Amino acid sequence: MADCLFCKIAAGEIPSNKLYEDDTLLAFYDIDPQAPVHFLIIPKQHIASAAALTEADAALLGHVFAVAAKLCRDLGVEEKGYRIVSNVGEDGGQSVKHLHFHVLAGRSLAWPPG
Repeated sequence: MADCLFCKIAAGEIPSNKLYEDDTLLAFYDIDPQAPVHFLIIPKQHIASAAALTEADAALLGHVFAVAAKLCRDLGVEEKGYRIVSNVGEDGGQSVKHLHFHVLAGRSLAWPPG
């Protein structure tokens, strides 16, 4: 999508602090971290939110979670734990209309989140 912030980041039009990249995904550090470790994982393909996912996206979602686990291992936060969040819609706190997953770690994460 031409006006999507995350599509522009995925295309390299807007710089990001990249943590991981392959043909389908990009992971980069959040510009407003809410934990000592806070990064986003986005598909390069524009998908508006988790509400737009279908069964055909199963492999993509499996890849997202496998990459999250690998990055958390690499960053040394796997043992103590981490949280993966995908906000959907305005009431769910979604501010960028592109599917993305927040990965937060490095501190105790209370529940409920807010």
